[in-house]
Amino acid sequence: MNPRSTKSSGSKEDADVIVIGAGVVGSACALSLSQQGFRVLVLDSHQHPGMGASFGNAGHMATEQVFPIADAAIVKRLPKMLLDPMGPLRLDWRYVPKALPWFTRLLWNLRKAPYQASVAGIRALNENSLDAWRRLLDTIDSRYLLKEDGSLLVYEKDSAAEELAALHTRMTDQQVAVEYWQGSAIKDIAPQLSDSIKGGLFFPDTAHTINPSQIVDSLVSAAKANGVQFRQENVISGQDHGHGVMLKTASSSSFTAGKVLISCGAHSAHLTATLTGTKVPLDTERGYHLMLPHERHRLPMAVTSLERRFIMTPMDEGLRLAGTVEFAGLHRPAIMQRAWQLHKLSQGLFKNDLDTTEAKTWMGFRPSLPDSLPIIDSVKSGRVLLAFGHHHLGLTQAAITAEIISKLAKQGNQPTQLSCQLPIDLSPYRLSRFS
Repeated sequence: MNPRSTKSSGSKEDADVIVIGAGVVGSACALSLSQQGFRVLVLDSHQHPGMGASFGNAGHMATEQVFPIADAAIVKRLPKMLLDPMGPLRLDWRYVPKALPWFTRLLWNLRKAPYQASVAGIRALNENSLDAWRRLLDTIDSRYLLKEDGSLLVYEKDSAAEELAALHTRMTDQQVAVEYWQGSAIKDIAPQLSDSIKGGLFFPDTAHTINPSQIVDSLVSAAKANGVQFRQENVISGQDHGHGVMLKTASSSSFTAGKVLISCGAHSAHLTATLTGTKVPLDTERGYHLMLPHERHRLPMAVTSLERRFIMTPMDEGLRLAGTVEFAGLHRPAIMQRAWQLHKLSQGLFKNDLDTTEAKTWMGFRPSLPDSLPIIDSVKSGRVLLAFGHHHLGLTQAAITAEIISKLAKQGNQPTQLSCQLPIDLSPYRLSRFS
């Protein structure tokens, strides 16, 4: 049944589904919902869609990253996180009191059973992510935005060989496609890398996008062509009426719909609590990048340094250096020296240093939950849909999330029927785990 056919001619609702958030997850969901026949309205506080974390991500479709954002070693690193403002993982000491409950839950999730559950949940989404992206991009003739050349994790020091071998074993145990490459093989495919590269891991089933911003633009253009409306509105509150949802914005406008999808990334917690009564422990990983427009052809694929802990991704606008993580909340000013630190980290990885002429810096917010799993759910009898908390895997998991959300919207609150249509058990991503 086409969802449009169920709408009464006298209804004054603004849409069948209002999507709050026009990042890569929200835009993919909006397009997928419209393809299922729903009338969709997207509300976002930015003037242009995709200007949050979706604009500045590393561009890496990180299907190999099946482990949570932290492991037991984070406890040993906490002092350095507090004292080193330029480290790859930083915790602002002024943010500690607010972050402490989140970090406590993160550490609690490092116990064996919950940790393994997180790995299984991440892996289930990642294993289906690239196929979902292929399907979605094929519907809008944009597969060219996806480069399926694999990716590399390289190491330089003999002392890191044992860590790499252990990671290789862990990846293999999780059935992640991975190959060990000698340094000579890496130099053959990426000859501009330094001779200091000893070897690394190649992940054949990964990909990257040549332009994260353009991938959102393409989704938005296709959605608009399919009747989706986009408006710049900052949603500040909402109310579930039992037969639909009403939203209020900062401009004093109001919007109503039969269903609402909360997909506004790091800003999703307040609306979720307002519409569902559940407070989610959502925090933000502040990520930085440095874009080098004169280094378009330096690398053939995304390359990560094991010791230096950052990633370099070739894009049509240059080489993007990313990977630094900072916990400082939504309101502290950006420390752009952290973006420039990425260039310092790159020194020695290449035979010739990278060109920083006309380089551009960026900082954005990755929405993170302490179990490293997103919330993808349908609650309130199907009136409230949820898709947020993907941390640094938002780009990777956007298309599969969109497929799940469109099916949840069509099936309403009938997970039994839905389970017959998807190869994924949705229980790990339920909102109820935080009730």
